[in-house]
Amino acid sequence: MKLELIDVKKRYGDVVALKGFNYSFEKGIYAILGANGAGKSTLFNLLTDNLERDEGKILLDDVEILSLKEKYRATIGYMPQQQGFYEKMTAISYLEYVAYLKGMKRSVAKKEIEENLKKVNLWEDRFKRTGAFSGGMRQRLLVCATLLSNPSVLILDEPSAGLDPKERVVLRRYIGELSKDKIILIATHIVSDIETIADKVLIMKKGELLANDSPAGFLEKLGKKNLEEVYMHYCGDDEEV
Repeated sequence: MKLELIDVKKRYGDVVALKGFNYSFEKGIYAILGANGAGKSTLFNLLTDNLERDEGKILLDDVEILSLKEKYRATIGYMPQQQGFYEKMTAISYLEYVAYLKGMKRSVAKKEIEENLKKVNLWEDRFKRTGAFSGGMRQRLLVCATLLSNPSVLILDEPSAGLDPKERVVLRRYIGELSKDKIILIATHIVSDIETIADKVLIMKKGELLANDSPAGFLEKLGKKNLEEVYMHYCGDDEEV
């Protein structure tokens, strides 16, 4: 599977949010790093077909995604940075609702819900209302919802936000396991979360793809100790990742 962007541009009035983005994603984990305003959210909204591009092409296996329509959307699992909950719903009811919206068969949904809840350590909390969940528990529940229907492309915006160190390790391992047969894009400001699992790192700044390489490639090329130093090398004048 290949997801390719060719000279993709997006403007908001006079502001250029994405300046001719070119990249080809294949199976594996891609970390997207950049400060607020770098274009990460715009990139994700274009890839999920939630935003209309101004110029360029986005191709899935050499076919324009606009022509694939619902077939393309079925291949995407998107976890936005912020998402509301029906707080009176239990965790399992919420996931059943998401499965219904995705058009999943009940038997398949039941199996996937159980498997995913167990993998993120929420099975024992499945009958609790989401309004009583901590921030970390909500994040893990969102990961479960994103994985329903087994999408081929996962787009995760700050998936470890609100998680404690132990929870982040569990999530990191889980994402690593999923990468064997999926394209996974992760935007995060916690560089240590992706340093050991990312196959490629893309650094964005002011709407441009500034640099891309494997973590090891960056360290060797720049003589840096870790990805935090790599990021600062390219974007040290920005306030945050």
